Amino acid sequence: MTKIWNESGFVADDPWIIETEEVQAGSNEKAILGLDAFLAKTGETGLGVLINPADDVRRLEGHLDRLALVAVAFPAFSDGRAFSHASLLRSRLGFTGEVRAVGDVLIDQIPLMLRCGVDSFAVSNATALKRLAENRLPGIDNHYQPTARPSQDVGSYSWRRRA
Repeated sequence: MTKIWNESGFVADDPWIIETEEVQAGSNEKAILGLDAFLAKTGETGLGVLINPADDVRRLEGHLDRLALVAVAFPAFSDGRAFSHASLLRSRLGFTGEVRAVGDVLIDQIPLMLRCGVDSFAVSNATALKRLAENRLPGIDNHYQPTARPSQDVGSYSWRRRA
């Protein structure tokens, strides 16, 4: 079972559905379309788009004002291209809407996804669901790279370079 989680906790009644040939959004649901399908729907607003690892997220430039949600796909824990997609959306393209991680979302990666600009997570991993329900998110003490989301610790570095 997949549940949607954000930093406020689990989300009840999330309306977003990733559309496929077999699954279509109903009347009380909102569609998350593939990149090409989204770009084909000119003029419509309030949509969601799914960015797969091989997609070029820069194709969304000029269309971000039409989007309410961008879902970045993590098809396997070892495929980190969605980290780059989320970071590009926030820092270079200036997207301010919701960015959701979908696919193989593991508890150890959630803090890193948050730093890259991901807001919400479609979680189906049993361990991740249990730890999130217990509010047990792993911490990261030191950050050595720039990020879309600065550190909240007072007096700390949001990123640091070593010579």
